[in-house]
Amino acid sequence: MKKKMVSVLLAAAMGATGLVGFGSTAYAADDVLEFYHGYYQDESEWAAAQVMRDIYDGFAEAHADGPITFKPIAVENRDDIVSAQVAGGSFPDLVDVGGGGVPQAALSQELVYDLKPYIDENGLQDAVGLNYTQHDIDGHIYAVHDQIESRGLWYNSDIFEKAGITEDAFADWDSFAAAMEKIRALDEDVYGYIAGQGSSYIVNTVMASTDEGKAMLESELTEDTINSDEFANAFKTAAKLDQDNGSEHTTDDNGNLMAEFNTNGKAGVLFNGVWNASGIDASLSDVIEPALFPGNIAIASAGGGLAVANNMSEEKTELALEFIKYMTSEEVQEKIFTGVQANPCNTTIDLNALAQNSDDAATKKLALACSEVNEAENVVIDMNYTWGSDVDKAIINALMECAVSGTDIDARFAALQTELIALIA
Repeated sequence: MKKKMVSVLLAAAMGATGLVGFGSTAYAADDVLEFYHGYYQDESEWAAAQVMRDIYDGFAEAHADGPITFKPIAVENRDDIVSAQVAGGSFPDLVDVGGGGVPQAALSQELVYDLKPYIDENGLQDAVGLNYTQHDIDGHIYAVHDQIESRGLWYNSDIFEKAGITEDAFADWDSFAAAMEKIRALDEDVYGYIAGQGSSYIVNTVMASTDEGKAMLESELTEDTINSDEFANAFKTAAKLDQDNGSEHTTDDNGNLMAEFNTNGKAGVLFNGVWNASGIDASLSDVIEPALFPGNIAIASAGGGLAVANNMSEEKTELALEFIKYMTSEEVQEKIFTGVQANPCNTTIDLNALAQNSDDAATKKLALACSEVNEAENVVIDMNYTWGSDVDKAIINALMECAVSGTDIDARFAALQTELIALIA
């Protein structure tokens, strides 16, 4: 997989000289634990960011009198900071790494602390949840994400009722295709679903419907997978659905058309995460419902997560580990559910009980969506995390082209195979 290269200048400024950011602030002394995170957004822009900052500040205040000061630092360029420090042979004290996870270069240099012994010794397996299996690398765990990226679909029950569609539409992809045809037949300025980025999840879940395909998703992309019947079937299933759905309802970023579903009620289905609950307009809160992908399949990914530098002082390491325990605790995980509107990693949280104690319609919908994902018969990782974002983007682009009426799906798939083989070479 091709990786983004960090410039020599950036590496020198941040890695070799040991400076934070781009050479503007010196590293903290040994009595300060610096924590880099990406919740820099203003509260008016994204309320969840302020909730997370408040959680971090709560930990800092609780340890203000200790031997080590906890210093959370919000940045927009986490990946650049991590990459540059790793290039210089170091690693941030504590960082919430993005979706790309801990860089392989950091692991090969043994710059990252193995969290598994701490998790096992403190009985935190249920607290870290899916992290315990998805982040296991040969018996080591180098990151723990306090939220689980959970995806299913949302549907507009009012549109379904008008079209004479029942929940049997989600039995399999053939039933789903028939349901979308009924929505198109309504001729009421409504359409089936937001395709393109959204339909990449069709590829993901069709692959997951077989043991062979699921195993491929959970491993790095190979030429054998690219040339497999499983991948061909998954892509062509999504491409045919997209072409029938129409190119005017296709986007490379679901966010561009989400208002069509959440606010305007024009789309029957939205492939998106459980967190979409907070985006549903009050006028539609009674008709928008969560569901799993056809075949009772959910996509759930631990994603990035909290990673700790190796070879810090015993005191700093102890505080970093205490922070991970804090972030996965029931108290904080409940805040992540109610305030951040995300699926907590801690499997002991009773989400339905929290929802029953809330007057917020979005929280109730969120609980339903999270519960369905957590209890799905078949849970699979997002291929973006195992195959890479460049592969995901190539698949999305190919699907968008296939959505155009008259596009030869077989020919476009053959071209995609060539593109992907070149990417992984």
